[in-house]
Amino acid sequence: MRPLYSPGVACVLGVVLCLRVFSSSAALDIPLEVLAHINIEQLPTIMEQSSSPMIAAPFDESFTMECEAKGNPEPEFRWTKNGQEFDPYQDSRLRTEDGSGTFTIPNNGNLSDFQGSYRCYASNKLGTAITEEIEFIVPNVPKFPKEKINPIEVEEGQSVILECNPPKGIPPLQIYWMTIDLQHIEQDERVSMGLNGNLYFSNALQKDSRRDYCCFASFPRIRTIVQKTAMSVVVKSTNAILERKPRLLTPSGVKTYTHLVKGEDLLLECIAEGFPTPNIEWVKVGDKLPDRALLENHGKLLTIPEVQDTDDGKYMCKAKNPHGETTHYFHVTVEEPPRWEFEPESQLSMIGTDVLIKCAVTGNPKPTVSWKVNGLSLNDVPASNRRVFDDKIVLRSATSSDSAVYQCEASNRHGTILANANIMIMNLRPVIVTEDSQQYSAIEGKGVVLNCKVFSSPPSTISWSREDSADPVKGERFSVHENGSLEIHKIERDDVGEYSCIAKNTEGSSAITANLDIKDPTRIIDPPQDQRILIGTTAQFSCQARFDSSFSRDFDVFWLKDGIVIALNETEDSGYLVEDGVLQIINVSFRDQGRYSCVARTPVDQDIASAQLIVLDVPDAPEDLMLSEDYGRSAKLKWIPGDDHNSTTSEFIIEFEDSQREPGNWREVLRIPGNHASASLKLHGHVEYRFRVKAVNAIGKSRPSEPTESYKTPATAPDKNPENIKIEGHLPHEMDINWEPLTPIEHNGPGLEYKVSYRQQGVEDNWHEHVVKRHSFVVKNTPTFVPYEIKIHARNHQGWAPEPKVIMGYSGEDFPSAAPDDVAVDVMNNTAVKVSWTRVHKDKLRGHLGGYRVNWWRLRSLLDSRRFHEDKHTLTFPGDRGHALIPGLRPFSEYSLIVMAFNSRGNGPGSHAVNFRTPEGVPDRPSAFRAVDIQKHSVSLSWARPIEAHGLLVGFLLQYQMINDTEEVGPLLTINISNPESSKWLLQDLEPVSKYKLYMRACTRVGCGPAASEECTTSTEAPSPEVPTRCFSMSMFSSCGKSTTRSPPSTTRSRATNATLSSLVPALLNVSSSVSHNFANISWIPGSAQKDSELYVAYMNNRKGNWKISEPVNASKTFHVIEGLEPGTEYTVRLMAKNWVDNSSIFEDVIRTKAKGLASIHGGISNQSWFIGLMCAVALLTLTLLIACFVNRNKGGKYSVKEKEDLHPDVESQGMNDDTFCEYSDNDEKPLKGSLHSHSGDIKPADSGDSLVDYGDEEGQFNEDGSFIGEYAGRKERASVEIKGTGQTAA
Repeated sequence: MRPLYSPGVACVLGVVLCLRVFSSSAALDIPLEVLAHINIEQLPTIMEQSSSPMIAAPFDESFTMECEAKGNPEPEFRWTKNGQEFDPYQDSRLRTEDGSGTFTIPNNGNLSDFQGSYRCYASNKLGTAITEEIEFIVPNVPKFPKEKINPIEVEEGQSVILECNPPKGIPPLQIYWMTIDLQHIEQDERVSMGLNGNLYFSNALQKDSRRDYCCFASFPRIRTIVQKTAMSVVVKSTNAILERKPRLLTPSGVKTYTHLVKGEDLLLECIAEGFPTPNIEWVKVGDKLPDRALLENHGKLLTIPEVQDTDDGKYMCKAKNPHGETTHYFHVTVEEPPRWEFEPESQLSMIGTDVLIKCAVTGNPKPTVSWKVNGLSLNDVPASNRRVFDDKIVLRSATSSDSAVYQCEASNRHGTILANANIMIMNLRPVIVTEDSQQYSAIEGKGVVLNCKVFSSPPSTISWSREDSADPVKGERFSVHENGSLEIHKIERDDVGEYSCIAKNTEGSSAITANLDIKDPTRIIDPPQDQRILIGTTAQFSCQARFDSSFSRDFDVFWLKDGIVIALNETEDSGYLVEDGVLQIINVSFRDQGRYSCVARTPVDQDIASAQLIVLDVPDAPEDLMLSEDYGRSAKLKWIPGDDHNSTTSEFIIEFEDSQREPGNWREVLRIPGNHASASLKLHGHVEYRFRVKAVNAIGKSRPSEPTESYKTPATAPDKNPENIKIEGHLPHEMDINWEPLTPIEHNGPGLEYKVSYRQQGVEDNWHEHVVKRHSFVVKNTPTFVPYEIKIHARNHQGWAPEPKVIMGYSGEDFPSAAPDDVAVDVMNNTAVKVSWTRVHKDKLRGHLGGYRVNWWRLRSLLDSRRFHEDKHTLTFPGDRGHALIPGLRPFSEYSLIVMAFNSRGNGPGSHAVNFRTPEGVPDRPSAFRAVDIQKHSVSLSWARPIEAHGLLVGFLLQYQMINDTEEVGPLLTINISNPESSKWLLQDLEPVSKYKLYMRACTRVGCGPAASEECTTSTEAPSPEVPTRCFSMSMFSSCGKSTTRSPPSTTRSRATNATLSSLVPALLNVSSSVSHNFANISWIPGSAQKDSELYVAYMNNRKGNWKISEPVNASKTFHVIEGLEPGTEYTVRLMAKNWVDNSSIFEDVIRTKAKGLASIHGGISNQSWFIGLMCAVALLTLTLLIACFVNRNKGGKYSVKEKEDLHPDVESQGMNDDTFCEYSDNDEKPLKGSLHSHSGDIKPADSGDSLVDYGDEEGQFNEDGSFIGEYAGRKERASVEIKGTGQTAA
């Protein structure tokens, strides 16, 4: 990436280069550009010099005395040491460099030879410049003198001073008092170390006795620590310590005068002795101590850092104890080393002018000022035109011989400062150092600066003109600056062209030209937009710009963040990526938040657009939680909210922990608005609380704050009594009282108990009371179902809760004692009846009425004179009602029903049974409807009677129509078969090679039922007599004939029909079956396109009529084994594409299993005449026994034992599910739920029975007037269907 600004560009950006104006008052530094045009002699100028003092640390390898200078001619160097000439080039021990005044002193063990004050002189033929004095100090290694120190013996209570007297060395000096084993001597108000390093005991105690008081002096600059000989102190015990008033151990006398340099730290110390140990106080006489004053060393040291002039004055310390006081005064004077008020400046002046050299300094004490010229005293270099005043020198009518280096040196006792001023006297014609014919570009309406940098003496007159005019440019838009530059404001198109700069003085003139061109402005057309973005995501800022086409190679776009250029390395590691003018900030964090600026830049102008990036996050956790105003069971919680991270805090969540009972379990106690930082809390008694707070903003919840310290509330009586009291009676003579216990935190103290009070309403005046600790109580020996008043009162060791509320409940219930009367049945249609009854009186209910139950059972079909007893069905009707609707009955049947009331205890006695009959209905569809022999013009049909006729069959209705492979179908033709015993029919006059849809319905006097359907295609010619023709039922058609191929139909099936056929019906070849006594194997060969298809195998015991369906079978398996068959039984087997049995089958056959144990051995015994005769005798005997049982049963009375049990139920043994109302119960196997619709769906069954929807809604719900509100779960069928899977329909 290019630098942000390049030389020469700043002018066109409107930034004026600070070119030096070389007039009589200008500095003398001659630019290099001038020296490139003309050789000008220059006075020497010191460029580098070593600082003073220079301390020679013993561990440093060498020490460099620096002195570097420039000038023309090159300056020569010389040194002085302690005011005497010193030539480092003549001392072989020193290292020097040619053309440099710098030399190096190696640390070879003889450093002391070079200790002294040095000064460097840099000279050429024009003059001499000098450095300040550089003091080279070679410190001696500090050592304590070897001495024998006698033990110090004092009586207890006397003062002791252990003197350190550290050796002199390079500051800073640090002193420590320690023992021989380097343990610090403990210091306090009684024992302390002074600034001088001495250890002071205001009064000695026996514990101060020891023999190893050691003073250690540390000199960090030379990395040295020295130790003084250990001192011994012996403190003698005394019977009584003499108490006395204070006396100062340091400082001595009554006053001290202190001088220090401004900016240093003021240290004033007072250490006193006495008993008891004195206290020290400090004051500033006539004023107060400054705010920055510090008291250290147990109040004995007053420190004022970086003293100022205002810290001058008189300070006093006062030491006092109960026996008196003493004082000391400090007179503090703040002084200052020399400081420049006006430092002499280098000058370039023309010949014949007066030159003023000024040097003004200040300091305290007042500095002494001395002048030098070329490093020599003014007296040593006399000049007739030089006049010296207090703070200035004047050169009258200066000539070139007056060119020299003047030195001004000022000093007081705090230091010395020196300045060199190069005074150059010369005349020079103008030298224009700006390049000639320079090209400038600018933007219309902006400004531009054309440079013309001139060096001359005397100063030049500079003018600018256009190429087409000799007159100088004029007008408000043109400005010529002191440095010679021409600035043009609000540039216009006419300003294009060449400009000339002319510089003139008394010595001559010079000129250059400059060319100006106008460019199109740079504009950002798609600026970045402000963004508020979630932390951790990626922010994107777009920046697209338009610029002058001539700058296509010089155009640049860069980005700033908060005014600082973003360094891009084109990788995700930097967090920034730029592509196609889009800045991506990856995984933003809070450090990425700020103002982002896009800068589109050309060499002549730039445009900038900015956008703010705000990073959002959940708030920081609140801080500094504090509980205040804690009064027993109330407290105020305060906190300091954390940073909301640019999403206003909406609320605070206060949580608490019961650290005694449930440590670690934090529960919410209160939420308050986000503009609050405190909350008043109502607390429970006898709880050890800790609180924490979470902050919530639109982004989410903060981390929880640090918890408060534990706060335990005092124990108090409970605030409340138990709630949710339940009165139940599970037994007739008991009353169970249960309630929701108080939570542990609601106990408010130890010893929680409950007082249970109860009395019979309206009978008893006094309360029966019992105190329990559990949350339940059973009242024994109560009357059955009578009202009671109950109250539960909580208490603990601190007292009772507020008076509880009285609630009412009932004692235990018993079974209802009476049955509903006047039960009547109103037949609505052939499947539903309406039942009505007289309600049981409330006195007989013996409990809360739950509702009524209706039990019914089917006695017989009206087609059969024999009675049988099906399982009982039940419907429950909650509430107090006198009628109900019973749906789901079978047509043409005789039923019996009873009605009973129930409560929470159970069922009451049943009513007298009422018998009723349902009217005749339409029959089910005929079973086993098949086309068994298909010819060219006829089809032989066979079927069986419906499983349920629902009435007297009067015949069958056969309908058929042609459905060849076209969208049109033929007319629906109808044949009435009036013989109800018919099971076969020959359908004639059919078209050859045509597909027909066949429908067969069974009919009663009410009407015809749903149809069984079949599809079949007639053949081209009559089949050979030796090959029987069979039709395999398909879902869309039946393929008949012995040949594997047939002629194509005369019409073409639609694409939609073909798609449906190919996707639903696998093409199976060579379907066959093999049968054993208890299993059958069905095998097939799948077509190539159907190897991954699934099919289902269904089979039905033709005697029992129940269909069973296999799990899905992959067609590629090629066989399926049906197990668990009964020996010697006929079964119907189907292969189907879907798992419901009324789906048209791919294959259907009737098989018969072998009789178990009768298999032929050498021809079998089934062919033997004796065996046949034996079987006939067994069959005749079995038939005789069945007839006898039937006759005996009919002589037993109207009702069977089962019916009698239903009429008189044992109410004591009946169960009752309190949660189940309006539910249908059936102990028998449930039939399949599903509509009994036609296979094709295009012919509606002629069902003459009233629909149940006419009497209730489609959900099976009935209203309060007696309509059905339960779910009818079915009835026992003669031929139920056992089907695995979903979406099943009765066969």
